[in-house]
Amino acid sequence: MPEKRPATGQPADDRPTTARRTGGRATARHATDQAADDQAGDSRAATARRPVRRQARGLRRMEEILDAAEEVIAEVGYADMTTNAVAERASMSPGSLYQFFRNKEEILDGLLSRFTDGRSAHWEARLTGDAIRMPAADLIDQVVDEIVAYKASRPAYWALLHGSATGDRLATASERLHRDIARRIAEALSVRAPRLGEERRLLIATMMLATIRAVLPLVAAGPPERAAELTTELKTLLTGYLSASTDSGGEPGT
Repeated sequence: MPEKRPATGQPADDRPTTARRTGGRATARHATDQAADDQAGDSRAATARRPVRRQARGLRRMEEILDAAEEVIAEVGYADMTTNAVAERASMSPGSLYQFFRNKEEILDGLLSRFTDGRSAHWEARLTGDAIRMPAADLIDQVVDEIVAYKASRPAYWALLHGSATGDRLATASERLHRDIARRIAEALSVRAPRLGEERRLLIATMMLATIRAVLPLVAAGPPERAAELTTELKTLLTGYLSASTDSGGEPGT
């Protein structure tokens, strides 16, 4: 028999009309909540991207501040450098600079990290097996020319690490840098002169580096013609020393 329907006219759907309306509102709320969740997800993703962009901008700004500090130090020295002068050179307000470096000591720390870590990475890349196997004269030419070029491009490096008024922190950073470079030269010499002992290689590297450190201030202080003459003499000195020190312990013809 066909199912009888109530006389009240209730629809075939056995749910009461109120329940159907409530279900409709629930469905609408669900759709709204889902849209809100999607929007929140998009917002969270955008928020996650923003710190990356801010971080990149912040790192660039820090590098610009350190560049400006180098210029000021090269002109007036570290002792007379002020954060206001650095901020002006970096085209920013002192307040903006303080968001990155609270004082000149923190700027100094940033520069020391740039010089020591940056130069260590530089020499690690340059003193490779292929380079160290070059004829002695070519190797010395390359090394000395790169050092002189760096001196010209980073005058604050020499003012800080080779100046006459370096403080304890600067002296410590300078010694750390040069010990690291000497160690890398010694490691490179193990390729050029594999029969030399470790202590001997380190002694040769230390002597070469000490010679460069002694002569380069003379190169920097002289007029262009005199600087060129001194650079040539430095290369001749180092080439002769490297050849004499490694021929007995290296491969024939090196």
